[in-house]
Amino acid sequence: MALPARAQRTPGSISLGAQIGAPTGVSVGIYGARALSYDILAAWDLDDFFYLNVHGLYDRVIADPPGTSLFYGPGVFIGLRDRKPNNDEVALGVSGTFGLRYRYDRLEFYARLTPRLALLEKTDVDIGGGFGIRFFL
Repeated sequence: MALPARAQRTPGSISLGAQIGAPTGVSVGIYGARALSYDILAAWDLDDFFYLNVHGLYDRVIADPPGTSLFYGPGVFIGLRDRKPNNDEVALGVSGTFGLRYRYDRLEFYARLTPRLALLEKTDVDIGGGFGIRFFL
């Protein structure tokens, strides 16, 4: 009995899934024709919170086990929090991310760390990250 083939990154392919961590949210991968791919993470609380993080990612394939790669790249983020009354909070800044990814069949599993530097409303340093799973569409 043969094992399923490892998912290969093909130009234009898209993966959709979720990340659990800081923050927890919906994760989308968009894979380009060249080395660069894009990673989007959106998180929200229906009452008072929204967060969006976008990164350009580069992959470095690891030979063993097959389907494993390191990824890293720069990005930007925005976070909005509604603190009533008239005390809304906005965070806008730059970030980077790096981690390990494993692709199997149409699934992608990953773990990442994401250092962030907020530039607006105040300067602040933070680190996020998490574990995720995505399905290739």
